[in-house]
Amino acid sequence: MEWNLKDLYDDISSKKIESDYKKLLSLSIKFNKKYKRKINKKSSPKIILKSLQELESIYEGIGKISSYSSLLFAANTNNEEVSKFYQLTSERSSEIRKNLIFYFLDWNKIDSASAKKIYSSSILGKYSHLLKSERKYRKYMLSEPEEKILDQKSLTSSRAFNRLFDQTLNNLEFPMKIKNKKKVLTETEVLALLYDSERKVRQDAAKTLTKGLESERKLLTFIFNQILSDSRIVNSIRGYEKPITSRNLSNEISDKTVNALIETCDKFNKIPIRYYKLKSKILKIKKFKDYDRYAPFGESTKKFTFNQAKKIVLDSFKEFSPKMHKVASLFFDKNWIDSSLRKGKRGGAFSHSCVPSVHPYILMNFTGKIRDVMTLAHELGHGIHQYLSRHNGYFMQNTPLTTAETASVFAEMLVFNKLLNEEVDNKQKLFLICSKLEDMFATVFRQIVMTNFELDVHQKSKQGGELSSKEIDDSWIKANKKMFGNSIEISEFYKSWWMYIPHFIHSPFYCYSYSFGELLVHGLFAKYKEDGNSFVDKYIDLLSSGSTDTPEVLVKKTGVDITKNNFWENSMYLMNSLLKNAENLHHKDYS
Repeated sequence: MEWNLKDLYDDISSKKIESDYKKLLSLSIKFNKKYKRKINKKSSPKIILKSLQELESIYEGIGKISSYSSLLFAANTNNEEVSKFYQLTSERSSEIRKNLIFYFLDWNKIDSASAKKIYSSSILGKYSHLLKSERKYRKYMLSEPEEKILDQKSLTSSRAFNRLFDQTLNNLEFPMKIKNKKKVLTETEVLALLYDSERKVRQDAAKTLTKGLESERKLLTFIFNQILSDSRIVNSIRGYEKPITSRNLSNEISDKTVNALIETCDKFNKIPIRYYKLKSKILKIKKFKDYDRYAPFGESTKKFTFNQAKKIVLDSFKEFSPKMHKVASLFFDKNWIDSSLRKGKRGGAFSHSCVPSVHPYILMNFTGKIRDVMTLAHELGHGIHQYLSRHNGYFMQNTPLTTAETASVFAEMLVFNKLLNEEVDNKQKLFLICSKLEDMFATVFRQIVMTNFELDVHQKSKQGGELSSKEIDDSWIKANKKMFGNSIEISEFYKSWWMYIPHFIHSPFYCYSYSFGELLVHGLFAKYKEDGNSFVDKYIDLLSSGSTDTPEVLVKKTGVDITKNNFWENSMYLMNSLLKNAENLHHKDYS
């Protein structure tokens, strides 16, 4: 299945793109002349409301063109015409944004008492939280000329290296012999082989992935160092106390809460350690290696067509909420999903919210395995969340990263529960539980591994500048050993695997939001089991709220309090319970 982007623009040469750009540039210039230095403590709430509505409209227009170019590029990273269009769009967006940068700078120049009087006005409605939230950046904002310089220089620094990373990774070839036939694989295909039932295939896939990454070691190390350097410089200029501070601010979450999350995951790493020891017993592998982590159990090599995956996911959603099912169906009926495998297409999966006047689009690489069914559910969860929150407008459609994963993980839980409840064979049940546990570990513990890795390398970069490949490798292995303990023997070639993770380049410190989202969902799912159908409407309301308030306030409406210190430890219960279930099933059928 390939997506239809015509709801954005007809094609890359559409005259509408050019006319929209010119119109937006003109509107941004007029907006600048109309409001610059006029947003102050004397501004009435009515004027603030009108200006915000105009500003939001311009940003939505930029977002529409940018969404189109980024989606085209994600599906065609090696197409020169698309790459050129993507770069041009980035430059043009920057040209428009520089006329708008003044707005929140001027807003943050207003003294606290006067600002509170403005944003507390009922006239502002949904914009009140936005204005209040923007104040958290007040102490880190620069002068308007400096903000313009930072925004424009990003085109040749962080954004440029983002693009170089994508093109480098997506053009890597991974030649590998499979069943005596030489094949050239994509990154997605070689990663899929780490889930193969044959150990030799998994080992060869691990070596092949490493060899491909090593072929660009110097360049990928250089790119990562530039991202670290850019982060260090920007943090220093703005005065952020820690490398992670800006991410925590954008997530509307305190450093203290993030530390509690990380410490809790580190404290409970005995859960994955216990699990991998169980898995090594089940598979009868004495020296359990890193490439054995995703090995399937027995003959559990079940394959799914895309249509079968579609039915499983939609049926699961329908049992929970007809509204959720109805929205998810739109993605299939209207071709808002790109699932096919092809060279030059970005690896992994995402759901892009686009803009409120259009709708989200989903990209994934469907290989027919059960994890792809879960990925489809995951991305549709995102898509439903983004679709339901569109009515809040461009500024408040998307949530902080911490709650952005709520709907996606919850959707996976619905599909998992359906598959588990319908399974009668104990060995298949064990396979499902173990697969789910591995997904949970990937979302909770592995993301904290990556966050610990980032904390380490950003701190080292801050203290000593550019890092060598070996220093980065060592930090990567150190962070992973904390999760695996003595349950897994880490191979020599595993040290290179930090190189292919896009979050380190595109979104530093993004990863802990996955852990936050997963553990939050464990709490929400327990609440659903406790409250039954009365929970459903509260949950749909949560998804429809976007970022109209802080995560703490919005989530509390469902009856869950994430400010409680013991919430995170209690959220570990589900994984521990599933692990006990797996141990019992193993005792029954494998002893």
